[in-house]
Amino acid sequence: MAQLSDYRLLCFDVYGTLVDWEGGILAAFQPTLDKNNAQFSREHLLTVYHEFERDQQSKTPDMPYHELLTTIHPHFARSLGLVEPSDAESRAFGQSVSVWPAFQDTVSALKRLSKYYKLVVLSNVDSESFMRTNAGSLEGFKFDLIITAQDVGSYKPDLQNFNHMLKTVNNVFDVQPSQVLQTAQSQFHDHHPAKKVGIKSVWIERPGAIMGNLPENIYDWRFDTLGEMADTLEIEN
Repeated sequence: MAQLSDYRLLCFDVYGTLVDWEGGILAAFQPTLDKNNAQFSREHLLTVYHEFERDQQSKTPDMPYHELLTTIHPHFARSLGLVEPSDAESRAFGQSVSVWPAFQDTVSALKRLSKYYKLVVLSNVDSESFMRTNAGSLEGFKFDLIITAQDVGSYKPDLQNFNHMLKTVNNVFDVQPSQVLQTAQSQFHDHHPAKKVGIKSVWIERPGAIMGNLPENIYDWRFDTLGEMADTLEIEN
């Protein structure tokens, strides 16, 4: 039976897995809600938001992520019956990506996992936003390789992103697909496409997460947090 320690490389989704994507979006949208004296459930806001984000990524796969958020912000507000936000408010929403907080366990778990694996980022954001996150809430953690949607020219779950990653880690680290674990929260963005390209996956479920959920859950290992994954790996070793 396979163990976590049988693999050489972890390929991370960042926003949703390492960084609190949902909390960051809600905090960034709160000024729009306050301006309108409006309240909605967390589930409703995130469900509606995710539909806009997914559709816009499909329409404009080469648009940098912070610009994509700026673009969908007024549509998101209008769909909720809110007053049209100003251009400055929409830009602030887009720029919020770089200050979304990391989950409490993330940085310590990354340090522990780095003793056993190469750690690679395969993120749906633009390179500038990721660099700011990395310097901020990820505390300057040094990943072995960083690949963003901007580098590839498409957004996950496009299989092009995963094939690009697999080709690159083979060239750079001589790592085969059978040695890679896609490590992520989102079933939609990561686990289902990972299975399609033939790699195993670790589901960091982040209990209560809403965006990226699908009726069928695909995974080879499941943990509530990245810290729990690191605990299990250390026991194996």
